[in-house]
Amino acid sequence: MNSNQSLEQDVNAFWSLLFNIIAELEKRLFAHLAAHQLTPPQFYVLKTLSEHGGRCRIGQIAHEHHLTNATMTGLIKRLEAMTPPLVSREQSDNDGRSVDVMLTPEGNQRFLDVQHDILEQVRTLFGLLPVDERQQIIEKVQAYFHLLVQVFPVNKTNLP
Repeated sequence: MNSNQSLEQDVNAFWSLLFNIIAELEKRLFAHLAAHQLTPPQFYVLKTLSEHGGRCRIGQIAHEHHLTNATMTGLIKRLEAMTPPLVSREQSDNDGRSVDVMLTPEGNQRFLDVQHDILEQVRTLFGLLPVDERQQIIEKVQAYFHLLVQVFPVNKTNLP
């Protein structure tokens, strides 16, 4: 087998593996979220708020998730209407035209509960592997990810 054939075989094997991993992780994530009465977009809003210290502008959340402000407002309203509410909104002190979204204690706990459930599965699986194998997996995934974002940065000019 020549190097071009070997490369093609490796690319196809990696693509198949990566696709299967993503599909399986997505199914598992959706099941975890459903168990906590959340949709994926709602979870990502909670995650974004958590990453921003529990408070963020609607427009910034929408931008980070490539959604319109109107779509994000609908998501926020649904999170706000839950019992108990997972977020609250208030007019920004700095800009009266902007609305800040705040993570409620219940919203923060719901996010942490989902995160805990997911990490517990990872912990169980990693616990089955020797330390050196875990470290190799992490190093290889980090190297691939670093190359991916370095060689193919995501921007509007390089997407189909």
